[in-house]
Amino acid sequence: MRLELTHRGDYAIRAMIALSRSDGGRMSVRRIAEDMHIPVAFLPQVMRDLVAGGLVESAAGRSGGYRLSRPAKAIPVLEIVESIEGDSRRTTCVLRGGPCGYEGHCEVHDVFFAAQAAMLDRLRRATLDDLVRRDLPNGDPLADERADELMAIASPS
Repeated sequence: MRLELTHRGDYAIRAMIALSRSDGGRMSVRRIAEDMHIPVAFLPQVMRDLVAGGLVESAAGRSGGYRLSRPAKAIPVLEIVESIEGDSRRTTCVLRGGPCGYEGHCEVHDVFFAAQAAMLDRLRRATLDDLVRRDLPNGDPLADERADELMAIASPS
């Protein structure tokens, strides 16, 4: 089972982190690429998708560049991922490779779709600001929530 981003998704997350650190200032593609170690040739297409997704604003010209369209606290990680990767919900059966439901759901449908829903909910609740604050000393804003979730899993019902 895989849980990973494409290169484009990876670059989008890193570009958004760079923009959130710019304190509202505009950043050029070249500067984002240098700061976040992203190949400069791929970044313009990623930035266009982020603009189209309403996450980033762009301005042309010498003092132009990119900046977040709203505060990092108001940008869910799921929205960033889906602006690049598309809808994150699985549409094929994990056993059959096609749609579930020919004769009801497959044996693992409920378990896998509940896990998918939990993952998407987690990405929906985590914000760009959470990712950036994680880089600060003692700045893991999701640590208490993760600890609660792990305790719930470890404790018998």
